[in-house]
Amino acid sequence: MASIYDIKVLDKDKKETTLAEYKGKVMLIVNTATECGFTPHYEQLEDMYKKYQDQGFVVLDFPCDQFGHQAPGTEEEIAKFCSSRFGVTFPMYAKIDVNGEHETELFRYLKSQQGFKGFGEGKTADFMKDFVGKAHPDYESTPDIKWNFTKFLVGRDGTVLDRFEPTMDMAEVEKKVAAAL
Repeated sequence: MASIYDIKVLDKDKKETTLAEYKGKVMLIVNTATECGFTPHYEQLEDMYKKYQDQGFVVLDFPCDQFGHQAPGTEEEIAKFCSSRFGVTFPMYAKIDVNGEHETELFRYLKSQQGFKGFGEGKTADFMKDFVGKAHPDYESTPDIKWNFTKFLVGRDGTVLDRFEPTMDMAEVEKKVAAAL
């Protein structure tokens, strides 16, 4: 594969496209869900997008229903929820799988570049360690996406710079985004 920009994805209307239009921009690629405890991240992601978009930053939203069936509905219903509830204006793509037999090429690539680094510390991190660990005792040894709102930071040159689990403080995510700009 030549680069991340060549990977085929489906836009929210399920038309095939690539990420080529984002060459030269800093991207934050996120698997999202509308009925998740981390759904308030939408608001923080939108704030970050508005704050930095003029500097060449974009958030790319890939809804995923693989974790607790927390992204029900069609792409149209998801987009309407996100815009009405959180004022989301950043690009949304078609619903995808991020793990398993039907995982998208994009997330397979992202995971190959930045594996799982842990949930961090704190009450939410401890909850996620216990929750994910019960279903997948070996979760720490795989690059799989563990839950909704895992984020990948991609530099202007297409290099996958970092991976943030949903438990990562969004202020820390923003610091890394700002540094990449």
